[in-house]
Amino acid sequence: QVPLVESGGGLVQSGEALKLSCKVSGGIGSSDAMGWYRQVPGKSREFIASISTANTTMYIDSVKGRFTISRDSAKNMVYLQMTGLKPEDTGVYYCNPIRWVQAGRNRWGQGTRVTVSE
Repeated sequence: QVPLVESGGGLVQSGEALKLSCKVSGGIGSSDAMGWYRQVPGKSREFIASISTANTTMYIDSVKGRFTISRDSAKNMVYLQMTGLKPEDTGVYYCNPIRWVQAGRNRWGQGTRVTVSE
């Protein structure tokens, strides 16, 4: 069982907002840098945002100023607040420890689907 459970996706219109949540467990915790990733059909899963153990954040250019990654280590949660959503943000969103991705450890949760209509 993968210790990552994503939720919060849905169908929204362009310009609206969603907040994604990721519940982590099974040894993943406050000592892990965490990332959010997105996958669309026919394309590889892509990095969207990350947050370090010191709460330093990084984003891809296309979401800067619109998305905010955060974490609540006491609750073992990682969040992705998405505002000003665009149709190109559509996809299945996953969270994962950065160290897993860097190690090529292909363990992913079920993801949460975000669909943004025009």
